[in-house]
Amino acid sequence: MDLVTIWFILIAVLWVGYFILDGFDQGVGVLLPFLGRDDLRRRVMINTIGPVWDGNEVWLLVAGGATFAAFPLWYATMFSGYYLALFAILIALIVRGVAFEYRGKRDSVRWRANWDRAIFVGSVLPALLFGVAFGNVVGGSPISPIETTLPTGTANDLNYTGSFFDLLNPFALLLGVMTLLVFTTHGAIFLALKTRGEMHEAARGAAIKVGLAAAVVAVAALLWAQAFSGRVAVTLPMVLVAAVAFLGALMMIWRRRDGWAFILSSVTIALAVASLFVGMFPNVMVSSIDAAYNLTVYNASSQEYTLTIMTWVAVIMTPIVLIYQGWTYWVFRKRISTSMIPPQPVAGRADDRYADSARN
Repeated sequence: MDLVTIWFILIAVLWVGYFILDGFDQGVGVLLPFLGRDDLRRRVMINTIGPVWDGNEVWLLVAGGATFAAFPLWYATMFSGYYLALFAILIALIVRGVAFEYRGKRDSVRWRANWDRAIFVGSVLPALLFGVAFGNVVGGSPISPIETTLPTGTANDLNYTGSFFDLLNPFALLLGVMTLLVFTTHGAIFLALKTRGEMHEAARGAAIKVGLAAAVVAVAALLWAQAFSGRVAVTLPMVLVAAVAFLGALMMIWRRRDGWAFILSSVTIALAVASLFVGMFPNVMVSSIDAAYNLTVYNASSQEYTLTIMTWVAVIMTPIVLIYQGWTYWVFRKRISTSMIPPQPVAGRADDRYADSARN
């Protein structure tokens, strides 16, 4: 196995990790106005992800950085062609992060309500648009050669030649709805795992209701994705196992086996995302104009020297990051409830972290 293949696999793993971890963050944010009927319940919901959301987003930063370093042509084509969509995702994630930090800074109902809306919008947009982006990567985008002038003459580079509205095709939109519903279900299961009392019951109910709709949409989207797969013999069984795992997650949450439900919903996301990467390999972006213009791991990759250095850095740094993030989840492993949250926030203090109460 050559280095370009190894780095394609590593980038796929990073996206799997991001969708599992930040997927439940976004799901909790989507559910905030529906399950958070008052400020106390909303603060419980935010506190379940308060200590970990920023660490979860590290996976996105590393995935983007790894793509830039290992496959610069893939990064350049995708980020220039999908600029508006990815810029909207970036703004949404920034606003959501600011909202987590600032909603408890003032003892004002309107102040907190506005930041809660920001959390909701900052969760819905990424959950939807990441699916739309992946739908275009897998299903195909208008990519063709464009003649460029260089100091040494002219050359033909592969570039995205479509518009923003070309991204809003039926397959990509269906994949976007799928990620939105699956992440929302994943977030509800995480809430059930991390809470007690009435919030726990509300999260269980939401997981089952949203999960049934998510199952239908996910099966339709992933079966449609098989039309673009170059390895149906491999990806179709992965999709079927993912469907079984998702139904198992709903069954476990119904039986109050919250831990198993979260594990199975994570397996579902991992298999679904992995099936998309396996299906398009060795392509990294598919051209809807001509297969000859596809970007592959070979024509979009960096030099072997760059990949070698990146491999050594990954070998050294990855265990450190995983150990630290695992320790964070261990420290904040306890369930919380409304009884553990003070009835009113302290003005001028970011109290929406349950560091002390979670340890008790």
